[in-house]
Amino acid sequence: MNIILLEDVANVGVTGDLVSVKPGYARNYLIPRNKAAVASSQNKKQLEHAQRLANHRMLKQKAAHEILAGKIEGLEISLSRRVGENDKMFGSVTANDIVEALQAQGLDVDRRKIALPQPIKTLGEFSLVAKLHPEVSAEFKLTVQAEA
Repeated sequence: MNIILLEDVANVGVTGDLVSVKPGYARNYLIPRNKAAVASSQNKKQLEHAQRLANHRMLKQKAAHEILAGKIEGLEISLSRRVGENDKMFGSVTANDIVEALQAQGLDVDRRKIALPQPIKTLGEFSLVAKLHPEVSAEFKLTVQAEA
């Protein structure tokens, strides 16, 4: 039986795939749980239309993220933190702290887009990457200095 997947299904396919499965699996599991629809000509047309809309939406998002990446690229952010003996920092610099510093400069970035390999717990300069879109990323510098 040919069906169109409405959700990702393990070992079957991903959303939007046109796959062939056994009729019982489709009738008893996939279709009642709204994970798939019968591959009729009308459903195929709806799927193609939805894919065109999703593609158009992704292109618009990519263009917006490219503009934002151009503003972030090469940016230098400075944060000051309290330190103790031997320049040991209290706490760490997190993605939320970096997002707040970016927002202070008028740039709106989601904290999940900032790639921190591990929390920053020392003073110094760090090169960070903001992964704004699967195809768009921007590199910027973060300087963590001691609070006066």
